[in-house]
Amino acid sequence: MDIRPNHTIYINNINDKVKKEEMKRSLYALFSQFGQIVDIVATKTAKMRGQAFVVFKELAASTNALRQLQGFPFYNKPMRIQYAKTDSEVIAKVKGTYGDKDKKKDKKKKALESAPSLLKKPAPGSAAPVNSNAVQVADNPPNYILFLNNLPEETNEMMLSMLFNQFPGFKEVRLVPGKHDISFVEFESDTQAGVAKDALQGFRITATCAMKITYAKK
Repeated sequence: MDIRPNHTIYINNINDKVKKEEMKRSLYALFSQFGQIVDIVATKTAKMRGQAFVVFKELAASTNALRQLQGFPFYNKPMRIQYAKTDSEVIAKVKGTYGDKDKKKDKKKKALESAPSLLKKPAPGSAAPVNSNAVQVADNPPNYILFLNNLPEETNEMMLSMLFNQFPGFKEVRLVPGKHDISFVEFESDTQAGVAKDALQGFRITATCAMKITYAKK
């Protein structure tokens, strides 16, 4: 089956017990490491159950994501990933509108303009306070355990694990019962923890919550 590479990847064999919004956030957390995401489409209709589309801005990002995450255990089921047959399949398959090309172009343009707020990268002006806040956070001496705060209410262990397990030495995520906005992440060494800390400092799981990361107190 020869499908030409394009910006949209099609994923199936997704655990269909996961709620739609949680699944979209988790897909974003997992796939955004490869490049800017324009849209994520997932519906719970019988025809689309266990499936999703992720639309990247750059072709290289969709290619890299497809190669790196093929078979990734997403909610304990290995993902099957391929290129969508065409970029417009996102709109066509979900909305059932195989209209003319102009309609598709118009819908694609609207999708770009109205991507969910959680998928939007912060504007240059709004990014500055995040970084300055992160710098102002009093850090502790290097440690193999990281302390995360300013996490959104919907954060779960799966989302954080997917974010951090891309870094060598990742061991586990530990949530704090009764406190949704903080968590601990353990690595095998101080150095490996430091790499992840620098890379994900200020990462936005949602549009309003920029994650703050420090070394945990020893």
